[in-house]
This record gives sequence, C-alpha cells and structure tokens, in this order.
Amino acid sequence: MLLLALTGSLATGKSTVSTILSSPPHSLPIIDADLLARKVVEPGTRAYRRIITHFSPTTPDLLLPASPSPPSTTKQGSNDDSSSSSSSSSSSSSSSTTKKSPRSQPPLNRAALGRRIFGSSPSRARDRRTLNSIVHPAVRYEICKAILRHYVRGAWCVVLDIPLLYDSGLDIFAPVVLMIACSPGTQLARLRARDRHLSEQEARDRVASQGAVGGKVRRTEARGKGRGVVVWNEEDGVEELKGKVGRVMEEVARGRKGWWWWVSWMVWPVGVGWGMWEVGRGWWDRKRWEKEERKSEQQGIEQE
Repeated sequence: MLLLALTGSLATGKSTVSTILSSPPHSLPIIDADLLARKVVEPGTRAYRRIITHFSPTTPDLLLPASPSPPSTTKQGSNDDSSSSSSSSSSSSSSSTTKKSPRSQPPLNRAALGRRIFGSSPSRARDRRTLNSIVHPAVRYEICKAILRHYVRGAWCVVLDIPLLYDSGLDIFAPVVLMIACSPGTQLARLRARDRHLSEQEARDRVASQGAVGGKVRRTEARGKGRGVVVWNEEDGVEELKGKVGRVMEEVARGRKGWWWWVSWMVWPVGVGWGMWEVGRGWWDRKRWEKEERKSEQQGIEQE
C-alpha cells in the first residue's frame, strides 16, 4: 500500500486537493491530521489534560464555557420509603462522582491557544514546541491505527493529509510527497479572505509559524523525481487544479498500482519488507537534506 503525503502551508489550496483526491475518479481514503489533532485534545483525553496543566496557569481563557447540564428527569417515588431510598442513593451517587465526565468538561478555546503559540518571538516558539510535543505523538498513534485499517481493507493508496509534515518527522514514512504551494502574497490574501476575524498581523504570524513555503518546496523537490512533487496553485480554478492533480496521480500510479500492489497486499511479508525499504529511503532523504542545509549555512557564514 502506498502512503502519499499531502502537505502545504495555510491557505495554499491543500484542502481543495484533499477533496479532489477523495472524490472520483481517484476516490482515495484520506487520513486528515488536522481532524485527528482535534480529536486527540477533546475533553477527557490525555493530551487535553496535559495542555491544561501546562498552559492554563498563564492563559486564563484557555477553556470555553462549559455547556449547561441537561435537567434531571428522575421520577419521584410514590411512597415515603421509595423517596427516602431515592434521596439516599442520590446523595451517595453525587458524592461518588465528584470527578467530571468528559462530556461535562469544557473544550479548549482554540483561538486563545492560537494567540498563545503563533508568532515569531522566542516564547511563542517555545510554547509551540511544547504544544507539538503533546499533540504530535497522539496524532501519530491515531494515524498508525487508520493506516492499518485501510491496509486490511485493501486500499492501494492512502493519502496522509499533514500540514506540518516535515516538522512532525512523518515524511520518512511517505514514499511520495505531494506539496501544494503558492506565493506568499497569494497565501496571505487567501488567509485574510477566509478567516476575516484575523488581523493582518495575526495572519502574518500564522503564516510565519508554519515556515517559509520556499524552504518546503526545495525540500520536497530534493526528494527526487517521483518521490517529491510540487503543484503550484496561484489563481487556478478548481478544474485546472483537478487537471494538475490528475496528471500527478497518473505518474504516481504507474508501476505502483497493479500486480505489484496485489503481491504486496496478499503476501504480507512482501508488503512489510517494501514498507521498511521505503522508510529507509525516507530516512536517507532526510539525512541528505539536513547535510546539504548545514553545508549551505556554513558556506553563508564563510562568505560573511
């Protein structure tokens, strides 16, 4: 089974491409990391409790107001004995349930948390790293479970929709990376049009928090032909974007969809061996990129 990583920064058109890939004629299963990131921080989860422990002392509005509890519908007994018994059991029940259930716990205020972590200051960057260290492991676990489900169902390709692909280190697991990119000006204009509640500075902070598009484009292209593909989405309409994605998927499917997929699915040791080989290639791609980046930085220092 092929893992195709779909990535791109805010407002580049990644979500549109995800919809295209999940619709005919592709009809590919999508594992959306953003949706999983919301799931793993729902009230009652371990990540939710860790976020509250770390951020609530300095973020008063971290939690949204709790939803009101539904009115009691317990029927009153018809005689004194049943009323007494009901009262006694109610008292016992209330004393034994002092711990709130997940349903009664207030959800996270994502806007307040966003204001806390988005930005370029050292403190914002530190808080962003802390939040990622809490959320990313939980998301990885959910991704692994979803991949296994789709493998058992016989999918030839699964799309991993991961905005922070390189930051999370999940790029090594994807034999193919498809990045959706646009110019910084187009990106900022789209974000302001989509999220009208954001000020210009807030929009710039959010864009900056995900890193420069140019760096991600170079890293994707450095993976080599057939392993890293960049689709530029400037002022393209949906139909034009569908055409670009369709041509990419034709190339991706060549040599991966057919008898080889059947063999790797039916004979699971072959599939496992192939997966390990691809992870090794992904790890090597990352090391090669890091080495080239260090070399470029060193050359820049020497020139100064």
